[in-house]
Amino acid sequence: MKFYRPLGAIRAITFDLDDTLYDNHPVIRKTALESHAALQAYHPALRDFTPAQYQALRDELLAREPEIYHDVSEWRRRSVELALSNVGLPAAEATAGSHEVMKVFHQWRSVVEMPEETHQTLAWLAERVPLVAITNGNADPEKLGISHYFHFALRAGPHGRAKPWQDMYHLAAGRLALPPGQILHVGDDLTTDVAGALRAGLQACWINLRGGNLMQMADARQVPHVEIHQLASLTSLL
Repeated sequence: MKFYRPLGAIRAITFDLDDTLYDNHPVIRKTALESHAALQAYHPALRDFTPAQYQALRDELLAREPEIYHDVSEWRRRSVELALSNVGLPAAEATAGSHEVMKVFHQWRSVVEMPEETHQTLAWLAERVPLVAITNGNADPEKLGISHYFHFALRAGPHGRAKPWQDMYHLAAGRLALPPGQILHVGDDLTTDVAGALRAGLQACWINLRGGNLMQMADARQVPHVEIHQLASLTSLL
């Protein structure tokens, strides 16, 4: 554990989800494979549709509608809808098909091996301060089996612009009825979690799970209040 700024009182903790509370890389790989297979199977004309072609549609949609970046689920669904429209499906059928493919996506998205350390740490913390989940992604805390630790969860899109924008940080502080400076945000990303939280007035904890050197990282725009290497270290801060 390393301290870079003096820590003030911690009356609540907000958490990023993906790659902070669990390893997200395996589930993303599996989810991408299964959902793409569902798209290919939905219409014969898409049998040979490649991930690269799908990514091109995502890029096309983002170029036309930059704000869609803030809701990754809707961005994905609309990209699937575009793929179905491009092979000749009427608008209503393309929309219905996109929802069917997204059912497969969400089925796999939360199939995560949750570390026991995460359960134990969240349980211990939740007995002492309110906990809140704040995510740019589309993992569902309830399906992950961790929703009972949190007072509430916020997701980019429905609850505001994606981190590092301040929307969800300020919404969390408002719902908690706490000054932002009395909330500690914990996350693995130096831009969205650390810089975003600091700009919103929260205290920031960087969880460094890959052994990076903060002083040598290009995206270390601002130093956090504290750096930890395992989630359980948070228990020593309260």
